Amino acid sequence: MNGDPREAGEEAGRRSAALVVEEALGFLYPAALRAAAAVGVADHLADGPLGVAELARLTGTREQNLYRLLRLLATRGLFEEDDRGRFRLTPAGDSLRSDAPVSARAAVLMLTDRTMWLPSGEMTRCLETGSSAFEDIFGVPFFEHFARDDKTAAVFHAGMDSMSEAENVPIAAGYTFPEAATLVDVGGGYGGFLLAALRTGPRLRGILYDHAHVLAGHRLDVPELAGRWTTAEGDFFASVPAGDVYLLKRILHDWDDEQCVRILRNCRRAMAPGGRVLVVDAVLPRGNEPHQGKALDLMMMASLVGRERTEADFARLFHASGLRLAGVVPTPTVLSIVEGAAAEDT
Repeated sequence: MNGDPREAGEEAGRRSAALVVEEALGFLYPAALRAAAAVGVADHLADGPLGVAELARLTGTREQNLYRLLRLLATRGLFEEDDRGRFRLTPAGDSLRSDAPVSARAAVLMLTDRTMWLPSGEMTRCLETGSSAFEDIFGVPFFEHFARDDKTAAVFHAGMDSMSEAENVPIAAGYTFPEAATLVDVGGGYGGFLLAALRTGPRLRGILYDHAHVLAGHRLDVPELAGRWTTAEGDFFASVPAGDVYLLKRILHDWDDEQCVRILRNCRRAMAPGGRVLVVDAVLPRGNEPHQGKALDLMMMASLVGRERTEADFARLFHASGLRLAGVVPTPTVLSIVEGAAAEDT
């Protein structure tokens, strides 16, 4: 016998409401994750589990509130509470340690910084005005704010370096660079990706190109790369150094299409015959498939002027810049290598 359709509809409605409310509460998890990273909880659990009272003493926090925070984080597997009420750091949460082999702590602090968090809470403005919410909140565009605030800029650059650390080696290993090419890392930050790329071939040389205050924190000065790299200061909207292969990792997604074309045209003008432009960004899949890039796309919408793009979007950018799409190379990370060649090259 079939049940009452009205009762079935009401039950489905209740399940939907419960799910939607649960989804709406989801923002509290990254808020808790940020708080745990900020006070360094994971660093104090590196040697084994501790009781909350001891953790509170070590982190300078209030015991009851620290317990409430860790109780939520334990539901997602980064921490685990034992039957004695102690918390331990799980293997999944190990990268929260500041001294972990691959630490994500700085990335967490950057992704949840107020420069990202506050505009995300005002996303309705983006829907209604078509522009970023950042300038309404902070009074100036994203990168201009960072240029005025050294402390916030340091959080951003350290966070991007941290976020990239787990990606750089597998991405660099996924592409075969020309044997003796000069790689130009455009807007390359502290040089983590260029470092990984240069390690793939003993005859590769590199130029790390960014603003002077960013270059001051570079990580290229290692014995194995002696004599194979240099830094260059400048603005990629104006020009880029001459080279063979241009690396644009997590750069184009910051900017709108017109700005991206300016950057890519500068690369096209400067690159040697037979050169390549490698855009390392998320390539969004079609349909309902989950992808981290779809979440980051909303961060771009709220705080910056750029966006994450599809393969077709990159093909259009390349075409407008005197380039052609030569291929898309998937990597083990959420990013792909979108390869561009001179339009006249076959």
